[in-house]
Amino acid sequence: MPVPPPSAALPPLNALRAFEATARHLSMKQAAAELGVTPGAVSQLVRLLEDRLGTVLFHRAQRRLRLTDAGAAYAVPLRHAFRQIAEATQRLRQACGRSLAVSAPPAFAMSWLVPRLGRFRARHPDIALRVTTSRSLANFAADGVDVAIRHGLGRDPGLRCDRIVAIDMVPACAPGFLAALPVPPRAPADLLRLKRLHGADPQEWALWFRAHGVAEPADAALDGLGFDDQTLLIRAAAAGHGVALVTEALARAELDDGRLVRLLDAAWPQEFAYWLVCPRHTADHPAIAAFRDWVLAEAHAAAVGGSAATGGPSSAIPAGT
Repeated sequence: MPVPPPSAALPPLNALRAFEATARHLSMKQAAAELGVTPGAVSQLVRLLEDRLGTVLFHRAQRRLRLTDAGAAYAVPLRHAFRQIAEATQRLRQACGRSLAVSAPPAFAMSWLVPRLGRFRARHPDIALRVTTSRSLANFAADGVDVAIRHGLGRDPGLRCDRIVAIDMVPACAPGFLAALPVPPRAPADLLRLKRLHGADPQEWALWFRAHGVAEPADAALDGLGFDDQTLLIRAAAAGHGVALVTEALARAELDDGRLVRLLDAAWPQEFAYWLVCPRHTADHPAIAAFRDWVLAEAHAAAVGGSAATGGPSSAIPAGT
């Protein structure tokens, strides 16, 4: 009688990933964000795993999770196994050639990263680059991502974090929209009377007004159009639909070529920034180091008024990056 392969005794991989992430965070919501699925999907996968194993892995009480003895014992070797798989995959990819998987938020990838990639390809034609977009936390061990761009405070334990650009929020609109106003705005409070567009965070305008000493009406966030993506927000403002609070670095092309005009000299420097992040143990791999040096050089060139984010190699980028 043939002996079944070892994999036949394994539970579904997705269920194992869901359990390992939940055990690490002790939160199905955080595990779901990491895996890019819903908390309900994580809960179903964990239940499936418990049914397959015939044991309970979590104590569930008062909306809090606690590992059972069996769950705690099972989580440790699973964590090591996923880490070994990730490291073995990385070694194989390096042995087969220089390749790099980059994950970035959609708006940042479209507005900042993609227009500049011609210069990276010209400088490093031997690196096969794959760009994916995601707003979720990067799961380097499970998703095959080598380096990620994310916004935050840059204080992630176990990761090397290099600051790319600050998130400065500025009010902007189309030139035609501004020209049609009876009186142009001269102070932050003047924007209260204008049609405003809203981004993914409904509190952004309220926080911007508060930062400039203006009390926004309680129902103001209900006015105007709303978009869950910064690129859509920028395009809507450029199309003349209203005033948008845009991330200056992501709207740089529209501001430079006149499709958007900045209203007032009143930015809102947030504490958050965009960061280039990767695990510390892979930070010095040649392809990752090359991409990091290039990204930081591009950010520096943009900050000091270097070349526009289009076209081929730039003389503003230091040699050797």
